[in-house]
Amino acid sequence: MNPRALLEKHFHDNPEGLEIVYHHSRNVADKALAIAARAGRNEQELRFIEEAALLHDIGVARIYAPKLNCFGKAPYICHGVIGRQILDAEGLPHHALVCERHIGVGLSARDIAEQKLRLPPREMSPVTDCERIVALADLFYSKKGGQLDLEKSTDQVRVDLLRFGQEKVRIFENWLKEFSLEPVHDVPAPSN
Repeated sequence: MNPRALLEKHFHDNPEGLEIVYHHSRNVADKALAIAARAGRNEQELRFIEEAALLHDIGVARIYAPKLNCFGKAPYICHGVIGRQILDAEGLPHHALVCERHIGVGLSARDIAEQKLRLPPREMSPVTDCERIVALADLFYSKKGGQLDLEKSTDQVRVDLLRFGQEKVRIFENWLKEFSLEPVHDVPAPSN
């Protein structure tokens, strides 16, 4: 499977959008691979993580986001669901789930209902380690012009997530611990 060729197929009339999404996705894939390797994932899992990370934003091809040179009809929030539809149609159901579940730290059916999001009312949070690794890596990179190669600090990611509630920050903190991304600070023993 060639993720770049698949992206080219779905961005066939939008080379500018393709380059933004591919550049972002390559950064996410590299970060995801580093996390996965550190977590001791095997070669097959690493290959899947790289492919899924490169394809996680394929749905952007059909959304309306002029800053990304995309002029589809759907709002940006729909790019995960659209990506799932695209990859399901391509015969890649596991990659498709990564697309649907990578938004932030995931969207619950309650999030969708409470925020009145134009999404199917179902759980869209990462379930597997591979899904969590791609979603986690994605949090560190933006698709904004001029910021594609800027990796956010964990503090910047926390601030970004806080807009969606403390629970989202807690999930992020748990992922950092799960994948050993935050240094463990030894608490000095009290002196006698």
